[in-house]
Amino acid sequence: MNNPDHTDELPVYACPMHPEVTGIQGDKCPKCGMTLVATKAEESARYEVELTTLPKPIVVGKSAILTLAITQDGQHVPLEVSHEMKVHLMVVSEDLRWYRHIHPIQQTDGTYTVTETFHNGGRYLLFADFKPMGGAQVLRTLQIDVEGYHMTSAAEMSAKWVSDVACYTVTLENGNDFETGRVQPLKITLAKDGKKLKESDLEQYLGASAHIVMISAADKEFLHIHPVFGSDLPIYAEAHIEQAGTYRMWVQFKIDGQVHTADFTVEVASGEKSGQQQSTHHAHQH
Repeated sequence: MNNPDHTDELPVYACPMHPEVTGIQGDKCPKCGMTLVATKAEESARYEVELTTLPKPIVVGKSAILTLAITQDGQHVPLEVSHEMKVHLMVVSEDLRWYRHIHPIQQTDGTYTVTETFHNGGRYLLFADFKPMGGAQVLRTLQIDVEGYHMTSAAEMSAKWVSDVACYTVTLENGNDFETGRVQPLKITLAKDGKKLKESDLEQYLGASAHIVMISAADKEFLHIHPVFGSDLPIYAEAHIEQAGTYRMWVQFKIDGQVHTADFTVEVASGEKSGQQQSTHHAHQH
C-alpha cells in the first residue's frame, strides 16, 4: 500500500517574484505584495540559467550578443508570455548608475538572445525574470564583466526625487518618506510644460501602465513593481521594503509611442518591524 503522506509532493505556496518567500495559501509576499501561489518546494530551484556571450570577453563599445539557456534536467524549459514577453532582462552596472530593461528573443535551438552595447567597463548584474509553462515566476541573477575603459563617478549617490526625461518632469512625491516595516506607497507624478498628466495619458507598456524596478546599493536586493490601476496619480504603486539603505529606482512609462525611463535615488530608513502588515494590492501582477 502506498503511503498517503507524500509531503514532498504537496504544493508549497511561494511568491512568483521572490521564490525564497514561502507560506500558506492566501499569504502575500512581504517584499512585493503578490499573493503566494502553489508550487513544488524544489521546482524553482531546478531551473538553471546559463549565460554565454559573444564575443568573449565583452569589450567596451562593441556589440555583444547575450544568450540565455533556461533548462531543467538538461532540457530547455518552455516559457509562458508574461507582460507581453517570455523573458525580461534587467541589466544594471554594479554601481547602479546605468540601467536597461531588454527582452531576449527565442531562437530555434530554444535559447534566448539579445544584443547590447556597453560603453563603460566593469561588472554588470543581469536579473532574468521568466515564467515556466504552468509554473511560478522565476528570478535569476547573473553577472558579466566588460573589459575596457572604466569611468568612475566621483560624486556620491545622493537623494534624487525629480527626474527630467525628454520634455517630462517625473517626481517621486514621497521620496523623503521611505522606511521598512510597512506598506510603502510609491507616489509618482508627471508634468509636461507645467501641466500635470493623468493615468489616462499613459499608454500600456508591456501590459502595464508603467514598470518600476528598485535595487539596493548594498546587497542588490531586487524589487520589480507594477502600478495599481485607478489611482488619482498617473503612477501609483505599493511595495514592502525589508532592508534599509540606499536604493536606486527606475520608472518606465510610454507616451505617444515613446518609452521613457526616469531614475530616482531614495534612502530607506529602518521602521518598526511589522511582519503582519502587507499590501492589499499586487505590486507585481502577472
